[in-house]
Amino acid sequence: MFKSILKILTKIIISIMVLYGYNLITQSFNLNIPINVITVIIITIFNGPGFLGLVAFYLINFR
Repeated sequence: MFKSILKILTKIIISIMVLYGYNLITQSFNLNIPINVITVIIITIFNGPGFLGLVAFYLINFR
């Protein structure tokens, strides 16, 4: 049980770090994705494809 909780917390922390890193890199292009509960949950559950989906969704809808 402790291992599964630790695994989930690790994925959440990595998701936040990925979003923060993406926002740092794309800050000059004004392509920031907000770091909130919904975006962190999407990246935590779907990993890389979730992140790419968020980027694509943002580019299609808000640019």
